[in-house]
Amino acid sequence: MDQKRLFMAIAASIAILLMFQFMMPRASRPVNAPPATAQAPSPAGVPAVTPPVPAAGQAAAGPAVPKEVPRVTIAGPRVAGSISLLGARIDDVVLRSYHETIDKSSPLVRVLEPLSETQPYYIQFGWSAGPGTNIKLPDNDTLWSGSGEVTPDKPALLTWDNGEGQTFELVIAVDDNFMFSVQQRVRNAGQLPVSLYPWSRIRRDYTPPTLGYYILHEGLLGVLGGTLKEQKYSAVKGGSEKTGGVSLENSGTGGWAGITDKYWLVALVPDQDVPATAAFRYISEAGKDRYQVDFVTTTPQTVLAGGNEAVSIRAFAGAKEVHLLQHYETQEKIPLFSYAVDWGWFWFLTKPFFYAIDWLYGLLGNFGVAIIVFTIFIKAVFFPLANKSYRSMSKMKLLAPKMAVLKEQYKDDPAKLQQQMMALYKVEKVNPASGCLPMFIQIPVFFSLYKVIFTTIEMRHAPFFGWIHDLSVIDPTNVFNLFGLLPFNPAEISSFLHLGVWPLIMGATMFFQQKLNPPPPDPVQAKIFQWMPVMFTFMLANFPAGLVIYWTTNNLLTIAQQWFIMRQTRLEKPRLART
Repeated sequence: MDQKRLFMAIAASIAILLMFQFMMPRASRPVNAPPATAQAPSPAGVPAVTPPVPAAGQAAAGPAVPKEVPRVTIAGPRVAGSISLLGARIDDVVLRSYHETIDKSSPLVRVLEPLSETQPYYIQFGWSAGPGTNIKLPDNDTLWSGSGEVTPDKPALLTWDNGEGQTFELVIAVDDNFMFSVQQRVRNAGQLPVSLYPWSRIRRDYTPPTLGYYILHEGLLGVLGGTLKEQKYSAVKGGSEKTGGVSLENSGTGGWAGITDKYWLVALVPDQDVPATAAFRYISEAGKDRYQVDFVTTTPQTVLAGGNEAVSIRAFAGAKEVHLLQHYETQEKIPLFSYAVDWGWFWFLTKPFFYAIDWLYGLLGNFGVAIIVFTIFIKAVFFPLANKSYRSMSKMKLLAPKMAVLKEQYKDDPAKLQQQMMALYKVEKVNPASGCLPMFIQIPVFFSLYKVIFTTIEMRHAPFFGWIHDLSVIDPTNVFNLFGLLPFNPAEISSFLHLGVWPLIMGATMFFQQKLNPPPPDPVQAKIFQWMPVMFTFMLANFPAGLVIYWTTNNLLTIAQQWFIMRQTRLEKPRLART
């Protein structure tokens, strides 16, 4: 039984260490761009979805793209920016509600950036010609005419006449949040019908720096065919090498797709009733990385002579606010849109945990206090199971003198000693392995709460009290520079040289909690448990402060629970099993 308990302790330690490895970031490494590859042929009847192709000798971005171009203003309640009339790109979007740092005077978060800048990121809409159709189409060099401004009440109209009888129009509006609606219209004043494929795309013309967390998805994603699809930037590159640029392709109706950062999302939401082909692509041009998510209608749009046709699409460019995404999912019927937030493997715990903490925040006005109250609630839910475990552990501690007698009595007969110990456990109704149970119970809870604190934007820049101004990042204090008295940052040498006040408090509570447990009979096991508080202190020092506050609160509640149970079990007289 002692061996079984030892193995369980080791397994728990390994599980936690592995969890720690998966949670901690790995350094992002730039991937060398592979040589330019030919564009893969599209499905029969569907044109390639990388138009418009830049004119010969003109790069897609760089000095050839002027900084000063005619623009239409975006003036939404929560977004600001502009649309470039050169190429009709939504390429300038900042979020009015979010700053880059907790300093309110810091710049607003920019989601999309023009081609003329160093990190181009934009949304674009266009048309490809169907088989047998010879028509002049708008491209990257097309200068559109624009009027109005993009607001919830007054959309902007962009028009371009190709001089051959066809007029192309984009009607662009934005709602009260971050969702743009776009209507692509074609008016045909020519003598013959034209066959066109409306398309839309998101282009990110650089590889962004990523946090490198195993448990956080950053890259291309979408719900296609009713299933959530996710590909990191390296996977898009690797997958495209084998297929000529396409790493994922899906045809059907409904769904959405885009590119996600930790807190920000840019996504296309096509008309849910119009068949379309979606693709994730990697394109290498002039030695630069370019990632693309695009939709193209599967069947051609035929515009009769003297007629007009239109197709609608929406584009999201903003913050991944859970309630907002859920609103679009339920009210606007965008399938699984709330899963743009990376809920992880334990989504069935993570999502309810978020809603519970967010509800408590609405009552209490502080996410840190909400986490503490939530911890108390979780402790109450697991109280019966933990109570049984702690009662067994308390009895184990009271049995320690009798265990010592048995060890002395049968020190030359290990088999007999094991038999008598088992008999003693049975008589006293003690489970020696029960000490590991609370730790195993906490692993999925810990993991899910970590996801809530780390991935949801609601926790971003959420203060607690004192020196904790952002629960989503690590405790800013550090014992290794005497909490700021020494003018250097030890964490620049190694992340393990960052040890804040809250992790130290957590380690102390874990140490005192361990002292209430019975000493393990095996010396190797005893050493493992002795080092557990130290190991956890350094581990959690690099975790978000909100998670450390949760763990500390949980430890304090456990100490109180164990102390109460020990007082009760001291009144019981353990009986020595008959030999």
